[in-house]
Amino acid sequence: MKTRKITTIETPYSGISENDYQKEKRRLQIELLKIQQRVVKQGSRMAIVFEGRDAAGKGSTIKRFVENLMPRHLKVVALGVPSTSESRYWFKRYEDHFPCPSNVTFFDRSWYNRALIEPTMGYCTEKRYKYFMKKVLSWEHNHIDNGLLLTKFYLSIDRDTQLYRFEDRLSDPLTYWKFSENDLFARKKWEIFTRYKEQMFKYTSSEKSPWVVISANKKSEARLTAMLYLVRSFGRPSFEPLTGEEIADRHSIKIGGVRFTELSFQQLAVLKDLKNNGD
Repeated sequence: MKTRKITTIETPYSGISENDYQKEKRRLQIELLKIQQRVVKQGSRMAIVFEGRDAAGKGSTIKRFVENLMPRHLKVVALGVPSTSESRYWFKRYEDHFPCPSNVTFFDRSWYNRALIEPTMGYCTEKRYKYFMKKVLSWEHNHIDNGLLLTKFYLSIDRDTQLYRFEDRLSDPLTYWKFSENDLFARKKWEIFTRYKEQMFKYTSSEKSPWVVISANKKSEARLTAMLYLVRSFGRPSFEPLTGEEIADRHSIKIGGVRFTELSFQQLAVLKDLKNNGD
């Protein structure tokens, strides 16, 4: 099955200042909280995939997505080396971590390891690679048809940016542990990885399950751009970046016979979570 849709996003946040970045991040995080609240209320299931090369900023982007969401209703999945059984039953390995109703799951790398790093490094057989490429879209479509809200982000960086980030990790006593010899081996196979990436885009993207490609050479821009895409897709399609405006809707809720009124959405979300925990 060949691709029908790949979305490459041009960021509206090019050259954003630190002050404007913090303001815009807050605006977008408010919208993300509204989306999560809707997921909780409707009993929906949302999965957000982040793929990309080493040091593309997947983990740090996820961190900004979740830092003001309700932790009770979210999970971040970053799986390690698969066991023999997990390697054989690849799709089940990830299905076991899919969100349950009223929850959001973020995948820091995903089942697409089998389309990217595994064949690049020789960690899977050609037979298993081809099987994955043949089956993955129909597998995703089946889950989407059964209610899964799926978004697939690919954070794209160039070689110079990756090298700079590797050097930065190694020189920082708080982040040196993020660098491994495997990162260096994968970097030496840059062109091989690129070919597998192009194959992935060609055969594993569709109207129903597209790849969303974002330039991640500048982390702040990539984080905001990914948030903006999700907000416009599942929240407020009319959201305009960099306006500084916040929606001031007021809400109310009744807890233990007492009605709380004139609440902001953030206050409503906190009280709803407390009410649910108390049930």
